[in-house]
Amino acid sequence: MISRIDLRGDALPEGAALRALLPRAEFDVEAALEKVRPICEDVHHRGTEALIEYARKFDGVTLERVRVPAAALADALAGLDPEVRAALEESIRRARIVHRAQRRGEHTTQVVPGGTVTEKWVPVERVGLYAPGGRSVYPSSVIMNAVPAQEAGVESIALASPPQKEHGGLPHPTILAACALLGVDEVYAVGGAQAVAMFAYGTEGPDGCAPANMVTGPGNIWVAAAKRYFTGRIGIDTEAGPTEIAVLADESADPVHVAADLISQAEHDPLAAAVLVTDSVELADAVERELTPQLAATKHVEDRILPALSGRQSAIVLVDGVEEGLRVVNAYGAEHLEIQTADAAAVAARVRNAGAIFVGPWSPVSLGDYCAGSNHVLPTGGCACHSSGLSVQSFLRGIHIVDYTRDALAEVTHHVVTLAEAEDLPAHGAAMKARFSWKVPGQ
Repeated sequence: MISRIDLRGDALPEGAALRALLPRAEFDVEAALEKVRPICEDVHHRGTEALIEYARKFDGVTLERVRVPAAALADALAGLDPEVRAALEESIRRARIVHRAQRRGEHTTQVVPGGTVTEKWVPVERVGLYAPGGRSVYPSSVIMNAVPAQEAGVESIALASPPQKEHGGLPHPTILAACALLGVDEVYAVGGAQAVAMFAYGTEGPDGCAPANMVTGPGNIWVAAAKRYFTGRIGIDTEAGPTEIAVLADESADPVHVAADLISQAEHDPLAAAVLVTDSVELADAVERELTPQLAATKHVEDRILPALSGRQSAIVLVDGVEEGLRVVNAYGAEHLEIQTADAAAVAARVRNAGAIFVGPWSPVSLGDYCAGSNHVLPTGGCACHSSGLSVQSFLRGIHIVDYTRDALAEVTHHVVTLAEAEDLPAHGAAMKARFSWKVPGQ
């Protein structure tokens, strides 16, 4: 069901050579880019008309308008199961606690007497959020995108989610209810690359959508390709690929827990990656045995979980020890990394590359997906080696404010002039000299 990669015995290679030995899903955004390009440009030129046509073509629905009426949001919230509402409200509450603490304050540094540099953090003005609507429904993604944007102080927030044929061409009602709980009242029944294009270019008319400065949120390969297409025109969070879980475990881990956690991420998508890194053959064998009864007791086995677990992106990786396991998971850079070893906190402290780290047997990835307070919009495909998950900082821009007095400028002018002339940019130096009626010392 799940393959094994044996890295025991020989010294582990470094860097790219080690990464090449590890399982990874194939996710060719560049190839998808050429297919989304005409869609994006069609939205640019035809606006809402194109969005309605793509809803008919890709989603099988005929829309009269793409903006979701306020009454539909209210109805979705009114019809929400009380237990689901309570769970969403608790998820929102915990996410606000964590994300509110992330907001940075303005900070002024005195460089020299009379010379200061202040860094202030300013939120982007408008953000377009994307909530997927394919194999599963993700109201949790509405929370994970909207809460940090709101806590950052973003003034204008819009959300797009694919229209659903079974719901009269509206996004899934649980998505709409989550929007209502969060106070996000600008919602569009638009999916895929065309949603990103709508936010990037904007559309006109009574149903129009103003352009956004930034687009965030997970999606399929077409959404990822559209984000790449518009990078530079708009800000993005990340080109999200298939979800990943890696578990670093030793003989102390419970195979029931490990198997359950691997399955939990495999149920997202046939391309989802589930990787166990362990120095215990006994644990590996026990986890494999445990997969069978757990699969028999769950859903989505044939269409998602089995293809994911048996695919090239999933494996049990055998290593000589936890030290070697740390090298492997740092090279892999998982979206979600569980540490299920003895002294898990100390091992977790040595992890350099992961989107989020889950410490010990009582911090499963499922907790982080919904109610830990952390964000579940995380880098995939090894991007955790250089990128972070979504946070308040994602929606803030740092701006430096330079404030020097005449004397402070005079004191440093000769250095600026020297460096300007060293770079053959004499006008830069002249702009300094022009402020003084005397020759700068040393010139």
